[in-house]
Amino acid sequence: EGLTEYLPISSTGHLLITARLLGLPDEKGSAELEAVNTYVVAIQFGAIVAVAGLFWPRFVAMLRGLFGRDAAGRRLLVNLVIAFLPAAVLGLLFNGPIEELLFGPWPVVVTWVLGGALILWLERTGRIPSRGVPDAEVGTDRLDAISQRQALLIGVAQCAALVPGTSRSLATILGALLVGVAMPAAVEFSFLLGFATLTAATAYKLAADGGTLVDQFGVVDPLIGAAFAFASAVLAIKWLLTYLERHDLSIFAWYRFAVAGVAVALLVTGVI
Repeated sequence: EGLTEYLPISSTGHLLITARLLGLPDEKGSAELEAVNTYVVAIQFGAIVAVAGLFWPRFVAMLRGLFGRDAAGRRLLVNLVIAFLPAAVLGLLFNGPIEELLFGPWPVVVTWVLGGALILWLERTGRIPSRGVPDAEVGTDRLDAISQRQALLIGVAQCAALVPGTSRSLATILGALLVGVAMPAAVEFSFLLGFATLTAATAYKLAADGGTLVDQFGVVDPLIGAAFAFASAVLAIKWLLTYLERHDLSIFAWYRFAVAGVAVALLVTGVI
C-alpha cells in the first residue's frame, strides 16, 4: 500500500494480486471479502498521514487561507476542492458496478498495460514535455499558479483511476502535464489531491464497514498495516520527488508491462 499508493503503478492492482497470493478471501459479496477490502482502505490512513507530514507547510497555508490570511493557500485549497469533486461524484454513483465488474486480476492486467502504453505514447509524441525542457518553459511551474480550469481538468483525469489498475497518481500527473503544469507542480498537486481523495474514501468505507473490519481483524492489525503503509509511503514519496526532477515517467511504463507479465504468468499457471 505505502510503496505503490503514490507511484504511478496502481496500488489497487498490487493489493489485489497480493491478496490472492496470500490466499485471502475473494468470494464476491462475502463478509470476509468486505472485511479484506475495508482493511485495505483502512491502512491507507498511513499513506494519508505521510502526505500530511511531508507537506505540512502546504496544509498550514491552506488553513490560513481558509481564514483569509494566505491568498496562495486559499487558491490551492479551492483548486483541490474543484479537482476532488468529479471523482467523488462518479465514485458515489458507480462504485458498486465498478467493484462488481472490474475488481479482478484480468481487468487490472489490461489497465496496467494500457497505462504503460499511454505513458510511452504521450512522451514519444511530445504531448507531454520532455524533462530536458526547463519547467518555466512548460507553462505553470508553481503550485499556486495552477488555474481553476486546470484543477478541474486534473480532477476529470482522476476519474479514470476509478478503474482498478489505472493508478490515481498516474491519472492526475498525466492530466496535469497535459494541461500545461510542469512536472514538480504536477507531482505535488497529485500528492495533495491524493490526500483529499484517500481521506474521503477511507472515511466513507470505515463508516460503512468499520464494524466488519473490527470483527474480522480487531484494532491492532489495521494499525500495524497503517504504520507500515506510513513508513513505506514516506520513502516512496521522497524517492519519486527526487527521481522526477531529472527523469520522465517511462520507467513506470516498463514496470507496468513487467508486473502485468508476472500477473499473467501467475494466473495462467493457477498460482492465483
